[in-house]
Amino acid sequence: MRKIVFLLIALAVLSGCGSRTQQVDTAAAPEDFEYNVDRFYDLAILRYRVPDFESLTTEQKALVYYLNEAALWGRDILFDQNGKYNLSIRRACEALYEAYDGDRQDEQFRLFEMYLKRVWFSNGIHHHYASDKFVPECTQEWFTSQCVKYGIEVSEDLLRVMFDPTVMPKNVCQDAGKDLVLNSACNYYEGINQKEAEAWYEAHKDTSDEPMWIGLNSKLIKNDKGEVVERVYRIEKDGLYREALKHVVENLEKAKAYAENDQQRKVIELLIEFNKSGNLQKFNEYAIAWVKDLDSRVDFVNGFTEVYGDPLGITGAWESMVNFKNVAATERTRILSANAQWFEDNSPTAKQYKKSECRGVSAKVITATILAGGCYPATPIGINLPNANWIRKNYGSKSVTIENLTEAYYQAAQGDGFNEEFMLSDTERELAKKYGGLMSDVHVDLHECLGHGSGQLMPGVTKDNLKEHGSTLEEARADLFSLYYMADMKLVELGISPDENAYKSQYYQQLMNGAMTQLVRVELGKNIEESHMRDRALIANWVLAHADSVQPEAEIIVENNKHYLRINDYQGVRRLFGQLLAIVQEVVSTGDYQRACDLVETYAVKVDPDLHRELLARYQPLGIAPYKGFVNPVYTPIFDENGKIKDVTIDYTEGYVAQHLRYSHDYSPLPSINK
Repeated sequence: MRKIVFLLIALAVLSGCGSRTQQVDTAAAPEDFEYNVDRFYDLAILRYRVPDFESLTTEQKALVYYLNEAALWGRDILFDQNGKYNLSIRRACEALYEAYDGDRQDEQFRLFEMYLKRVWFSNGIHHHYASDKFVPECTQEWFTSQCVKYGIEVSEDLLRVMFDPTVMPKNVCQDAGKDLVLNSACNYYEGINQKEAEAWYEAHKDTSDEPMWIGLNSKLIKNDKGEVVERVYRIEKDGLYREALKHVVENLEKAKAYAENDQQRKVIELLIEFNKSGNLQKFNEYAIAWVKDLDSRVDFVNGFTEVYGDPLGITGAWESMVNFKNVAATERTRILSANAQWFEDNSPTAKQYKKSECRGVSAKVITATILAGGCYPATPIGINLPNANWIRKNYGSKSVTIENLTEAYYQAAQGDGFNEEFMLSDTERELAKKYGGLMSDVHVDLHECLGHGSGQLMPGVTKDNLKEHGSTLEEARADLFSLYYMADMKLVELGISPDENAYKSQYYQQLMNGAMTQLVRVELGKNIEESHMRDRALIANWVLAHADSVQPEAEIIVENNKHYLRINDYQGVRRLFGQLLAIVQEVVSTGDYQRACDLVETYAVKVDPDLHRELLARYQPLGIAPYKGFVNPVYTPIFDENGKIKDVTIDYTEGYVAQHLRYSHDYSPLPSINK
């Protein structure tokens, strides 16, 4: 269902994974450039460079600057979407942090500071990946006394939400058998249950050939009469989040003056109209225009896009990313896109689920200039939009790989010891060293450029049929498409893969990560919750479960009391990937909810506690943060005597705390509790 991929893929995030052939020119990085910024709890904060920014024209730099500003003004929206009390908690904590004049090395203050840093990272009080609530490790008594001392008002309700782990324990609940709405702390529904929400969506479903995405930009509540109604995110008619959207639109208006061409100008105008009116037909027009804007070097995502934060997978979370095309690196994705029909025709999926004509698969490698909302601080390294299947089928899609971010991950992870601890032997480590970095990027390219755009839904099937499992199976479908073709000699023929053995590095890493090493991100005793993690677990565990019982293609073995992945037959693993791809495509194409439940609940959720305990014990001494995010560069416009931008400078020195405090001072227009 969702096409923006939080593919902090396997070892690309957890460790350095090998050669960066065809990557950003690392020689161009200043010797004193510090990729690592901060480290706390299970999180590491990195910087990313924006190479070639100086190659943009003055007008393109001005366009980037105002699109960046439009992106940053949506920050409060995501905090509020993630939880009703998030803005109140963030502001109280920031006020105390800035007012505090005591010893900042005091243990209680340091524990409080860690909590605030986590709130910033997660855009709220629930873990950005695991969805569980985290509570301050400082005592409630210390926090309350300091708030009293500095005149910061905090209610009993707010304290209970912060410190009681049983209150709002999970941001997005996907537990089978539970009311997903009532058991989720996210702020997309208020005063209603799952049955009422689903009934409202069903009653308002658009069944036309070019349907509007009902619920994409609204919150469902009950009015004074007890009726379920929606509060639309818009500026007009007293819309929800209007205070922030006014600033977004103000900067989009300024950006429009610097548009590179008429098509890009049309995209910005339609987005402005949508933000003002909340009209979903206008959103469709905007999405189609955006797909057709292929000639601009500067591009952006801005608005209510991805649905992971909604337990029913309907309402879009605020996010934005501004970028420009990496012209040299885009050749790889251009080649894949040009051959999209070949890949579709030769897929192992059933013929009726294939597209007879692949349209408009536009792919490129980009350089991100700003990350915001759902893309900040944790961010995707690949994007494929729009999400509406009918737009993708009739008008095409855009697929990108964000190479300056993958480069930052790679540079920050050098020499961390991960491969030495978890890979079986030097054979696998040498594969990772020789091919890992390049093939990780190829995996993203295939996933984004071709995987999400492949296949088709049967008549009458919609994105809603698979309910809470839609995102997991959509990501699994794209991952399997990528993995299946990674071993195809077609990639060598096209010059994408260097030789017939390169794919093996990614096969090993993906299976090892899905079955084992991604569990270092999961708290002991917990299930796997996040959709991308479930996707990877589903693939790995299904393959291991369906390997040959006598001569297994892949297996988990024990050496020196440690578990390792061993692949005995790489082409056999490819055949298993193809079999599972055919199954998943059929489930998605037919909207078979029961089969979706069976796949996810059998292979993607449960964790072996003994294996989990072992992996955590092996991982802890390495000192690697399992999750990573970024601080943004700071852009400063230089104006001429007529008030027009004549240049934009970039500064990379702002720290994590300083950036978030500045954003809260400069880009925070929403009330603490939105009504």
